[in-house]
Amino acid sequence: MADSRQPVDPRRPDLEDSTNVVKEHSNLLETSAAQAREKRIAETGMEPISLWVFLASAIVLLVGGGVLGAGGKLFSYNPHPQDYTRPEFASDADTGPTIGPVLEALTKRGKSIYAKCSGCHGSTGSGDGNQFPPLTGSDWVTGNTERLAQIILNGLSGPINVAGKTYNGIMPPQAPLNAAELAAVMTFIRNEFNDVGEIVSIEQAASAIEIYQARTPGLITVKELNANHDKMLEGEALDPATIVDFETLKPAAPE
Repeated sequence: MADSRQPVDPRRPDLEDSTNVVKEHSNLLETSAAQAREKRIAETGMEPISLWVFLASAIVLLVGGGVLGAGGKLFSYNPHPQDYTRPEFASDADTGPTIGPVLEALTKRGKSIYAKCSGCHGSTGSGDGNQFPPLTGSDWVTGNTERLAQIILNGLSGPINVAGKTYNGIMPPQAPLNAAELAAVMTFIRNEFNDVGEIVSIEQAASAIEIYQARTPGLITVKELNANHDKMLEGEALDPATIVDFETLKPAAPE
C-alpha cells in the first residue's frame, strides 16, 4: 500500500515543531488577565442594586414621613402658664387708617412710587450734589406743576440750573404713569421735601398725561419747558383736607 502522507518539504519547517509553548502560554495568560480586568471595569458601578437597599430606603421614607406627619405632637411643648391667652398678631398691613385727608393719602402712595427715584435724588430728595440735582428747595418742584409733570413723564436732557448750580445730565422718563400715580408722586415730592401745602389732584395729573401723549416722544429740555409748559396744570384743585378713601382716592365720609 502506498504511503498517503505527503512528503515533507525540507524548506518549510514543521509548524508544531516551531511552536514555542512557553511563549504561547504566557500570551494566553496575559490575554485572560486583560479580559478579566476589562470585565471588572465594565461592571464597576453597573451592578444591580440589592433588594435590601430598596427595603432600607423605603423604611427610612416611611419613618421620616411619620415623624413629619406627627411633628406637631412629637415636638410640642407648652412654656406658657395656665390660662395663658395668645394675643392677636397685628401686622403692618393691618395698621393705619383706611380713610383720611387726601394730602395724606396721596403722600403715602407717592412715597412708594418715589422709591425708584431715590437711587438718584436720595431718600430725602437732597440729590448727590454732583450729577443728580436736589428736589428740596428746587423751583422746578415747588413752581408750576405742568413743567414738573412733563419732566417726570418725558425725562430731561441737557443743562438745568437748580438752587444756583448747573447740572448737565440725563434723567430717564418715568412714564408710563397713570393719573393717580402721577398725582401721588408729585404731591409727595412737593410736600415731603418742600412743604408746599397743596396737592396735585388726579384731574390735574390726567391733563398732564394728555399733554405728554400729544407731544413727540423724546427727552424734554429746559428750553422747551420754559417755552411751552411754565404754567399750572388745568383741572379742579382739591382741598388737601378733603377726606377720601385711601384705596380709591375718592371722597368718603369721615369715620
